[in-house]
Amino acid sequence: MHCSILHSEMGQLLSWANDIADEVEKSRVALQCCPPDHSRRSACLHNLAIALHDRFEQRSISSDLDEAIDLHRAALQLRPIGHSHRSASLDNLANCLRDKFHQRGSLSDLDEAVALHRAALLIRFPGHPDRSTSLNNLAIDLHDRFKQRGVQSDLDEAIELHQAALELRPPGHSDRSMSLNNLAFSLSTRFHECGVQCDLDEAIELHRAALELHPPGHPLRSTSLNNLALGLLTRFQQRGIQSDVDEAIELHRAALELRPPGHSLRSTCLNSLASILFTRFQQRGVQSDLDEAIELYRGALALSPHGISHRSTALNNLATSLFTRFKQRGVQSDVDEAIELYRDALAHTLPGHSLRFTFLNSLALGILTRFEQHGYQSDVDEAIELNRDALALSPPGHSLRSACLNSLAMSLLTRFEQRGVQSDVDEAIELHRAALELHRAALELHRAALELHRAALELRPPGFEQRAVQSDVDEAIELYRDALALSPPGHSVRSMCLNNLAHSLFTRFQQRSVQSNLDEAIELHQAALELRPPGHSDRSLSLSNLAHSLFTRFQQCGVQSDLNEAIELHGAALELRPPGHSDRSLSLDGLAISLLARHRQRGALSDQDEAFRLYFQLSFSPHASSRGDLCAAKSRVASAEEMNHGSSLDAYQIALKFLDQHVALLSSSLRHFDIIKKATSTLAMDAFSCSLRNGASTTAVELVEQGHAVDTGAALAEEFKQLSSHIRKAFDESTEDQSSQIRRLMMQWDDVAAEHGPVIIVNASKYSCDALIILSAHDPVHVPLDITRAEVSELSFEFQSLAEKFGSSNHKLQLVSILRKLWLRIVSPVVKVLRESKVLRGSRIWWCPTAEFTLLPLHSAGPYEQKSRNLSSFYISSYTPTLAVLIRAKQQISRDASTQHFVAIGQAKPIRGKELQCVAPELDIVAQHIASVVPFTSLSGNHATVQGAFDSLSRNQWLHLACHGMPNRQQPFESSFAMRDGPLMIKDIIRSHLQNPEFAFLSACHTTVGDESSPDEAIHLAAAMQFSGFRSVIGSMWSVDDEVARQIVSAFYGYLVDESGRLDCTRAAGALHKAVKSLRKMNIPLEQQIVFVHIGV
Repeated sequence: MHCSILHSEMGQLLSWANDIADEVEKSRVALQCCPPDHSRRSACLHNLAIALHDRFEQRSISSDLDEAIDLHRAALQLRPIGHSHRSASLDNLANCLRDKFHQRGSLSDLDEAVALHRAALLIRFPGHPDRSTSLNNLAIDLHDRFKQRGVQSDLDEAIELHQAALELRPPGHSDRSMSLNNLAFSLSTRFHECGVQCDLDEAIELHRAALELHPPGHPLRSTSLNNLALGLLTRFQQRGIQSDVDEAIELHRAALELRPPGHSLRSTCLNSLASILFTRFQQRGVQSDLDEAIELYRGALALSPHGISHRSTALNNLATSLFTRFKQRGVQSDVDEAIELYRDALAHTLPGHSLRFTFLNSLALGILTRFEQHGYQSDVDEAIELNRDALALSPPGHSLRSACLNSLAMSLLTRFEQRGVQSDVDEAIELHRAALELHRAALELHRAALELHRAALELRPPGFEQRAVQSDVDEAIELYRDALALSPPGHSVRSMCLNNLAHSLFTRFQQRSVQSNLDEAIELHQAALELRPPGHSDRSLSLSNLAHSLFTRFQQCGVQSDLNEAIELHGAALELRPPGHSDRSLSLDGLAISLLARHRQRGALSDQDEAFRLYFQLSFSPHASSRGDLCAAKSRVASAEEMNHGSSLDAYQIALKFLDQHVALLSSSLRHFDIIKKATSTLAMDAFSCSLRNGASTTAVELVEQGHAVDTGAALAEEFKQLSSHIRKAFDESTEDQSSQIRRLMMQWDDVAAEHGPVIIVNASKYSCDALIILSAHDPVHVPLDITRAEVSELSFEFQSLAEKFGSSNHKLQLVSILRKLWLRIVSPVVKVLRESKVLRGSRIWWCPTAEFTLLPLHSAGPYEQKSRNLSSFYISSYTPTLAVLIRAKQQISRDASTQHFVAIGQAKPIRGKELQCVAPELDIVAQHIASVVPFTSLSGNHATVQGAFDSLSRNQWLHLACHGMPNRQQPFESSFAMRDGPLMIKDIIRSHLQNPEFAFLSACHTTVGDESSPDEAIHLAAAMQFSGFRSVIGSMWSVDDEVARQIVSAFYGYLVDESGRLDCTRAAGALHKAVKSLRKMNIPLEQQIVFVHIGV
């Protein structure tokens, strides 16, 4: 049926088009037959102008409109004042000028149209048959001019003229419905400008009256249905009358039925119905409304061909609805599709388009949301640039400038949270203050308060005065109170203001422990929840927030009813966050924590079982882990350890898996890794301890190595991933028993790592301290250590304090006391097992310390008593920061000596730092031993610059570096060596991708000093050089005496070069061992005898 109707309409249109074309030609011929003085010339001019105007309306050819205007002007000149047809010429010329304004935007055309229509009205006195037409036309022009210039008198006059026209078109008049609609539109415009409610009510009643004049079958019925629906929607948005939105939806459905597939306005109807369903969803939260709106928006988009101006709006509408569904259900594909649609909308919007800044802000918000889920660093940078572009398009005076200021501020604060650049948070706060000054409406107050609250809660840098942070929270609370006062019951943002005022009060309670703040926060969360009934998009958030506040009060006051209610609320929130929801892990964690708290109170095993059943669901997250997933996994670990639950090891494995996924999504920003390290600082060490307590020694190795990916920073995370991706892939995907997978794969690692000697992982956890000895072709051997982490930390602090005094006086007794403790509590039990395992005396061993052990000189431990042997009498010690790095170094093949080159770089007088006296003699010693063995270059003095060093490193595989070392304890890869013109940065050496580097001797001060405040984050310069590719590295643990350095260097290189006269970096540890042994025969302080360590193969 639809097809036959369309064919009939198409035939009528073609016939009409042909008729118009014929009329133009006939009128043109008629005009040619009427010379300038002919009595009918004005009529012929008028008729041709009318025909051309009709053809313009059909084809939009500008030349037709221009010619019509010229012809009407000519006809008007032939119809002076008093001419019976002058008013018709005035009216028609004005109509053409109005159309020209609509096509080209020249206000002078509109002004002239107003003047001409006014002149026509003046000569169409009351009683004139066309007076109502003139009243209507002048009103339309004035309404158009008001929309351009905003002059209120134009709009008021337009309404009066429409009212007068309507009086002249009583019931039964053919144009009454037109006047009803036109007056309704003008009243609606005045309502939007002035907010007078009676204008909106009258407009709705006028649209109802117009609809009654368009019964079923009338060609304009669908338009009237749509107009009335829009009026009702506007009133619903103002007053929240539910019947208005319901009626509007039914009207839009009726209009859509009258515009079947193929109708030119079907896409408009689809979009209108989708929009109002989306609005009802925002109010009531009925999921079916949102789903239907999305499908309708898809339909509207499909009817918007590429290249037309309305397509960008259709793309934006669909994107916004998908983004809303993502926030409701957390399905990642929705936000990803929304971002691509926003990009497409922006691409279809040319610079200067009125909606371009809206699309920029929408795309920025979508990208920022994805960043908060996954941490793609490029997302937050792009969001900031998009927000800046949007702000540039909303200059002072723009109605949405405050929104743009707030959006940019939010993006800057997010980036500050990741990178810690102070200028970002300062700019954000200033932007919010500027937005607040622009417009102190409730919504803007809410946004300003929200962002000041975030700044106070999370985003102030370390060291900022606590009082200043608290003042920001106080200010945020006052702003929220103002916003709430301006958001009376029924206001669209009231629940948001209640929620965030509660959140700020809760923050202040955490800072100051004022009970009234917590009590008020709970009452506000309860009020917000009442405004978010079942189905509301933010109901799960309110349930979760109220539950968290009640649980906190239970912890403070012990009221059982608070805990029981918190459990019920967390359970309700969880039901609204199905598998795949981005916040599901937070609800699982909140409910599990509350159940375990009740278990502690009542001892009901059912609560404990249910809590761990909930935690088990974390294992089945269908998406890459977010920060929330990682926090929930950590919480599971803590609960499992506290309860001594059988799921502890699985909990650690899942937590480290989430950690690994999360790190993989982060950029190389050190700020990112600092945040993650603080959140997971002991996770890998505790996992190692748990594995050993459960008898899973091979798993212990895999887990502690997995944890090293974060501890060693961005460059090393990728390093570890490349070496162990096959383990994680098998661990994640295979159906084989995981423990057997790990054992089989770890045996392969053992063969490489423990080749030529065992590797001893020494770990400190709050649960236990342990050593694990990895032996070639054997299972790892667990050695429990009779020491606590607190004792290790105390011993480490004692040693670091002593090391700072080395060189000032004789501290041998204190040092020996520490080395004895190391021997008795840590090293001796390991040596005992090594000897029992048939590890021959004189063999090499590798220490792989974690946590506080990284700061202790394990290689020098011993009883230091006569007739007793120290560790160095049994074995040759080396270190490795991670097992993975040692494996890489061992798997690299040494190059033939004839293709290797050696460079000795010395800088005695750096741009900063004291002068080193023995650099030149030291370089001479190196040359004496090496120059005859391999091609040798020496670089010193003014030639030892940063660029000179890089050039030398690119051509040489062996390096001796005599200079000051400058460790950066907070950011290890910012550490450097002092050259003549500045620092030679470790991170730049790593990024330079040196070709087959073999060996580096770092004869520098403090090259292996770690960070006593965060010991497991310590990466000394020597280890960092190994990460850059050097297979074997020697460095010093504290300040080296110049003369001692010279003697060590001389002895070392003497032992390094073998009888055949070739260099082999695997001999470095043995050569250092012999060189240090030779020093013991001299009168050299003990701390200088043990200052140098070897790292690598």
